[in-house]
Formats: sequence, C-alpha cells, structure tokens
Amino acid sequence: MFSRDKLIDLGARGKALFGVTRKSRVVSYSALFLALCAFGAAGVAPMAPDAADLPVKTVALELALPDLQSQIAAQAESTAYYVREEKVRPGDSLATLLKRLGVDDAAAAEFIKNDHAAYQVLQLKPGKQVQVQTDADGELQWLRTTLGNGRDAASNLLIERDGAHFKAKQTPAALEQRVEMRSGEIRSSLFAATDQALIPDNVALQIVEMFSTDIDFASDLRRGDRFNVVYETLWQNGEYVRAGRVLAAEFVNGGRSYQAVWFEDPASGQGGGYFGFDGKSLKKAFLKSPLEFSRISSGFSMRKHPISGKWKAHKGVDFAAVTGTPIRAAADGVVHFAGVQGGYGNVVEIKHWSNYSTAYAHMSRFASGLRKGMKVSQGQLIGYVGSTGWSTGPHLHYEFRVSNEARDPLKVDMPTAQPLAGGQLQRFRGVTSDMLHRFALLNPQDQNTRLASAK
Repeated sequence: MFSRDKLIDLGARGKALFGVTRKSRVVSYSALFLALCAFGAAGVAPMAPDAADLPVKTVALELALPDLQSQIAAQAESTAYYVREEKVRPGDSLATLLKRLGVDDAAAAEFIKNDHAAYQVLQLKPGKQVQVQTDADGELQWLRTTLGNGRDAASNLLIERDGAHFKAKQTPAALEQRVEMRSGEIRSSLFAATDQALIPDNVALQIVEMFSTDIDFASDLRRGDRFNVVYETLWQNGEYVRAGRVLAAEFVNGGRSYQAVWFEDPASGQGGGYFGFDGKSLKKAFLKSPLEFSRISSGFSMRKHPISGKWKAHKGVDFAAVTGTPIRAAADGVVHFAGVQGGYGNVVEIKHWSNYSTAYAHMSRFASGLRKGMKVSQGQLIGYVGSTGWSTGPHLHYEFRVSNEARDPLKVDMPTAQPLAGGQLQRFRGVTSDMLHRFALLNPQDQNTRLASAK
C-alpha cells in the first residue's frame, strides 16, 4: 500500500510527465473535433456500407387471376332490385304515383285497389312519402308508407309480394317527438292567423279548448290580439306525421294575457292538465260558451219576443250558429231531461253539483246514446244546433240556473279547481321556467310581463 505522501508524489510526477491540465484537456479535445470535421469535409468515406452494394432478395408470389366469365354469368343469373322514393303530389292517381316510382305491375295496382288495408295508399295526402322496391322489369317487391290524418295514432303500411300474390300489413309507427314554437296575430279570425303562422288545425282547436272558459273565440277576439304556442310534433324517418299536444300557450286578448302550460306529475299518480303559470288550474266549473264558434244573437235581458211580439225577460243567452253545430256540456253533471218541451223544442237539462243546472234548447237532434240519468263530463257532445220549438232560425238557447233561478252565464264568476302546492308546485315551476324561456325567444319584449304574472 502507498502512503499518503507517496501518492502525492506520484501525482506530481504524472503532471510533469504528461503536462496535463484541465485547460490543456479542453484545448486537445477541441482540436480533435476540428480535425474530424476537416477530414469529413475532405470526403472521408463513412464507416457504414453503401446500400447499393447490399444483396437484394426477390420474392415471387403467384396470384390466381379472377374467373371473369363465372362472375359475369353469376351476375346475369341474379335479379337486380331498385329502391325509389317519391312524395304524393296534388291530383295524383294511383297510376301516376306508381309510374313515378317506377312500378309497372298491373297485379300490384289491382291488389292496392281491392285490399282494405292497401287501399289507404289511394287516400294519402299530398306530401306523404312512399318507398318501393322493384325488380328490373318494374314488378313491385314491396311498398312502404306512413298513415295518419293528424289526429289518430300513426301507423306503418307495408305491402309485400308473396310469391305470385301480395299481402298488406299495418303496424304502429315508432315516432320521434320534436317541439315546435310558433306565434301569430289576429287580423280576421283565429284560424286565419294560425294558418298564416303554419300552425296545424288540431293545435288551433286545442288553443280554443284551453282558453274557452276565459275567451269566447267567436265574439271576444280583437284585431291585434296575439298568441304564442309551444306544441309537440311527431316524425318518422325525417317525415312529419302529425302534431301532438300543446305544451304551453299564451293568448293576449284585449290587452289581457292568458297563459297555460301542460303539467303531468307522475309522482302524484294523477292525470295531467292545463294550469296557469301561477299553478292555478285552468279548468273552471263551467265553460263560457257551450259552442266552440258562434256569436251571441240575444243576451240575458228584457226583449221583444220575435214570435209573440211581447216584451218579456229573456232568461238565457242565444248563440247563433248553423244547423248541426256541435253543442257541449258546460260542466260535469247528470242528464235530468232530454226530449221535447214546449217552446224549447228539443231540449237537454243537466243537473250539476250543489244547486247548479244548465239547459240547452232548440236542438236539431241529440247526441247518440244521450238519455236521462246519464253522466256527462265538461265539453262532452250532447247535441246539435237546430231551430225546433219557438224559433225563427237556427241557434242555441242556453240557460244557467242556480236553485232553478236563471242567471246570466256571461257574468257569473265561475270557480276553479284547487291550485298546485308543495312538491307538485316545485316540479311545476321547473316546467314553467322552460316554457317562459321559449316564450321569451318568440317575443322578447314581453318577458318582464310574463315573469310578473308567474309570481
């Protein structure tokens, strides 16, 4: 082993022998690097072999050529099918529709004309989509379309070739639900305004039903009245099938705003209904008018009788309407009388709860099956406008009675159902919040008024 002094001495000798210092090492390394760069620039050959000198292996694979003749023969033996789609046009007959679809099949046309289910193809409205599959000769393999008139449940119709014959099958349609928002302004009538706003008729009828306890759509409408409506639409494969339920509506009549929203609470187990944005039910005890569309020809007052010529109290309201206009029960109740009664002609009397009753006179005929003792619900059909008894023209004489004493139905304050409360009210407010947002998108300037009415 070397001592410490010996080691120091050897180190000193090494430095003297080689003259190595840290500075000299750095200089030496730098010189070496510059020398290598110089050699590379002078064209010194790399250490790796040239790729051009490496041996090349060639692999040969034998690929079988396709048998084109057999493919052509198989294609000739197979049957080609074609799928086409067309929309029904105004004035289309079965022949013109099938021709546009590329169907040249007399047997198929004959089947459609004579089969009960398949015949509905002839009743399709313009705009309905029809799909077919045919072979190269135009023979029908199948035909598909969606049925529905905008009110009934939609269904799919499928007509298929079964050997030399055809069969038709109708099944319920699986529909996609969308939400539409529309607004309009009254210029002449409600239906003219809804037509201009592209709102379906069954949605317009729902608006009438929703607000019929507050607005008489025959006499109360004013030019400039406005409305907003949010409603369901049902689609299948991108095709409009029909409109569904109105989800919310707002009607401004004579400067006064009426609002309604559909609310159905599964947690309570009760059916749905329409409520104001404050949670109060819109269903009142009595309808304002037993007719959907009419005009008041004689009010509750003293008048000169049109037949006797004598002045006497008119203890009801006369609604002028064409013969056959449907008459609805003003409220839930039981039929007390249905028959002929002197000057009233064909008349129906309905007893309601407590001491309320209503009478409907001069009917042309009664609703089918209506009889004494039968329970009726609000809005149910009970008969049709006529001119029987002491009458000079078709109209409905409507009486509202309390303890058998006639009252003016246009001035009586009608009670409503109990408002929502508790957990139901909280869930209801979630629904109304969404509908208020939608109304704001339709008419932003009215948002502050809506928020105030919802509180």
